[in-house]
Amino acid sequence: MVVAAVSDFGPVLFDGTGQAIYVFDVEKTSQPRCYGSCAVAWPPVLTDGAPLAGDRVEEALLGTTRRSDGTTQVTYDGHPLYFYAHEGKDEVKCHDVFLNGGTWYAVQPDGDRAPTPST
Repeated sequence: MVVAAVSDFGPVLFDGTGQAIYVFDVEKTSQPRCYGSCAVAWPPVLTDGAPLAGDRVEEALLGTTRRSDGTTQVTYDGHPLYFYAHEGKDEVKCHDVFLNGGTWYAVQPDGDRAPTPST
């Protein structure tokens, strides 16, 4: 289940347990590029069936893609989704952070990246 909830960056996507969901800016299509040590730090959002749209999530933007190991990864607006391994429930620690060769962004319910905080 993918839901939208309020964060420091406005409404962003979380899974049903409150884990924040991210996209990786180097992935321009639904094909995942985060494997190995990248996927240890940024575990893919996986599913055994069709992903479910919860509160304020656009069902039409949810989809899936096949990973090289045969698992099924959830996509949103055509982009693979990931968690950050070092976050707890309702935390969004890695929005607009450069790691593993690209920048990671929390995702708004419309599929766009969440706004970058002002400095």
